[in-house]
Amino acid sequence: MIELYQVSKTVQSGAERLTILRELDLKIPDGQFVAVVGPSGSGKSTLLGLVAGLDAPTKGRIHIDGEEITRMGEDALARLRGRKLGFVFQSFHLIPSMTALENVLAPLEIAGRRDARERARRLLEDVELTERAHHYPSQLSGGEQQRVAVARAFANEPSILLADEPTGNLDSRNGRHVFDLMVGLNRRHGTTLVLVTHDAELAARADRRISLRDGQVVADETSDENVREASEELEEAARP
Repeated sequence: MIELYQVSKTVQSGAERLTILRELDLKIPDGQFVAVVGPSGSGKSTLLGLVAGLDAPTKGRIHIDGEEITRMGEDALARLRGRKLGFVFQSFHLIPSMTALENVLAPLEIAGRRDARERARRLLEDVELTERAHHYPSQLSGGEQQRVAVARAFANEPSILLADEPTGNLDSRNGRHVFDLMVGLNRRHGTTLVLVTHDAELAARADRRISLRDGQVVADETSDENVREASEELEEAARP
């Protein structure tokens, strides 16, 4: 579970203090697919960065599965991210000197997984890139690069996937494909998915939509139909 208690974020902008998030209280249960929406500058990406432990709130507390990350040092945060969090960003952040397979393999080898190569190949198969495993990022289309990024994000079987405008640099066809892959992996593995998006159609498919404006939650809507469908998919995936 992700829990935020009275979380605020203020930064210095010239001579002024700019408040990006204002005393947020949020709880996101395990396995939920949440879309975070709102206009530019509303605090969406800042919220994701705080949950990831990539930035620290000015005030308030953040808990990931009961662990208060706002009290952790950088080494402890790095270990927690390696164990529990996966990331997909608008920019693909692939290592250009590594093939698709090697990009997915890297976090698995760092974690010391004995089945690293086999799992990396399986993940590329999940995102339909088996035939492109030995191609470098420069040889892949934007959609293919983002699919490699999705595979890499799931490499260490995170319990939470954070996605910041992952389809923003893609055309509608590739964007929908990447989105469907993320949601499919989310449903099959029971991964909590927090998606920042400007795309209303994608947000409508989430279990829950949190709308931010001026750093505050102005709407928090749950779709009973989506929650029911997600529960059925999770139950189906759990059957032998």
